[in-house]
Amino acid sequence: MDQTNDTATARRVEINARGGKADIEIDGTRINPSAVKAYTVTHFAGERPEILLHVADRGDSQWSGMARVAIADPPDPGPVAAIFLDAIDPEALERAALARPDLGTEPYSLTKAMLTQLGEWARGL
Repeated sequence: MDQTNDTATARRVEINARGGKADIEIDGTRINPSAVKAYTVTHFAGERPEILLHVADRGDSQWSGMARVAIADPPDPGPVAAIFLDAIDPEALERAALARPDLGTEPYSLTKAMLTQLGEWARGL
C-alpha cells in the first residue's frame, strides 16, 4: 500500500448503529446492510478518520469508487504461544490432566489430556 499517495477524496459517512445492526450511508447513498459484515472506525489526532468496511462474501454485492486498501497478514501465534507455555507450571498441568474426567487409557491419552487442558486454559476456561 502506498501511504504517501493520499489522493482519495474525503467522503461524508453516516453510521446509525442500533444493537447489532447498523445503517451505513456514504455521500448520501445507503449501503446494502447485507453487503457489509463489519466496519472499523479509526481516528488518530490530527488525521482524517478512516472507515474500513469488511465486505460480506456475496455474489450480488457491487462496489465502485475510490478506496484505500490494506491487506493484513494474520499475526504469527508463535511468540504469544511461547509466552503462554513459559508461564505453565508443569506440576499443575500434570495434576489437571490426570484429574480430567475425559482422560482415557489408550496410548497418548495423557498427552491428549494435557493438550486439551492447555487449550482450555488458553481460552480462559
